[in-house]
Amino acid sequence: MHIHAYSWLGEKELFDRDVLRRLPDRPRPPVTPEDQEHHSRQVDAFRRSELPPTETAHWLLKAPRLIRETFEEPKDAAAWLGGKLTEHALGFHSQQEADTARLSRLVATAADTLTHGGDVSVGFYVGRTSFLSLALVTCSPNRSAPGAPCPQG
Repeated sequence: MHIHAYSWLGEKELFDRDVLRRLPDRPRPPVTPEDQEHHSRQVDAFRRSELPPTETAHWLLKAPRLIRETFEEPKDAAAWLGGKLTEHALGFHSQQEADTARLSRLVATAADTLTHGGDVSVGFYVGRTSFLSLALVTCSPNRSAPGAPCPQG
């Protein structure tokens, strides 16, 4: 098992549009060639999109270029998360969200979750119009999506 790290910082209005972040459902039978082609285009658009998926494990279905780091050890992945949280904490909407003790607990919980094969996803509104999404996704295999291939091959 290894862990891929993902980050996204962008307009919260875009992040809040769940339909853009959801893996498209398969068309219902009977499926025409046009239905299949339309579905394939939607899946391709989902995979190319930099927007965080609604399901954390679905990061594994996205383009490998979106991987920010890869870790073998949960504690190293959690340390990356801690670094990103520290880097952006001054922009968090509330002082409570930026509280160092709270962020330390998030990092410790992330390390524990990753150690047990789970995924970690956190998000914070930054400034007035932005949203920060950070995710650590276990790979090979992933508990939530055991059939998802490793994006790095």
